[in-house]
Amino acid sequence: MAEHQHAPAEEDSRAMFEPAAWEERYAGAEQIWSGRPNAQLVAEASRLTPGRALDLGCGEGGDVIWLAQQGWHATGADFSANGLARAARHAAEAAVSDRTDWWQVDARTFTAEGRTFDLVTTHFLHPPDGGMVDVVRRLCGAVAPGGHLLVVGHAPDESFPGITESRRRAMFTAGELLPGLTEGVEPLLVEQRPRTTTRDGVTHHLHDSTLLARRTPA
Repeated sequence: MAEHQHAPAEEDSRAMFEPAAWEERYAGAEQIWSGRPNAQLVAEASRLTPGRALDLGCGEGGDVIWLAQQGWHATGADFSANGLARAARHAAEAAVSDRTDWWQVDARTFTAEGRTFDLVTTHFLHPPDGGMVDVVRRLCGAVAPGGHLLVVGHAPDESFPGITESRRRAMFTAGELLPGLTEGVEPLLVEQRPRTTTRDGVTHHLHDSTLLARRTPA
């Protein structure tokens, strides 16, 4: 998901990861995300040869649209039907509908269903109780031979805007995701990358937990 324009109200992280909350959030007219691609996606995908890409937790489609504009055929996956409808409209407005498609699926139960992609990515999914390790394990099954997996999230930080204890516990470092990598998927980059963002006129210094891995070529 692209970065949120406003710090969300204090909510329990479990409720924030349920489809009903996001269906309601996307039901209104207000744009939720900035529409700009996430910084770590731009940094890493720009170095790759375009092919087929999957973005899990695509929200309103900002990353999917950017990938399509770079020459990828990009699939956006999300558990919110309203979010996917928004994303499809934004893709049409950006004239990349022919290079995008959409898949309604919950990250917690995701299976590749026999499909593989040259790039599998997800940004700022934060299931509670260490659930992101299982999501990484599921995503590995969608990475084609020689393909890449890019997972980015918020590193734990007490200064994070709008932080609550439940949200902090749902954050992770890149190294904490390594147990989710399956056989044949090897880490290339495991780090917390500094980033600045401005919300409501205030500049915040954050860190993106960034895991880049590659499946061994066939």
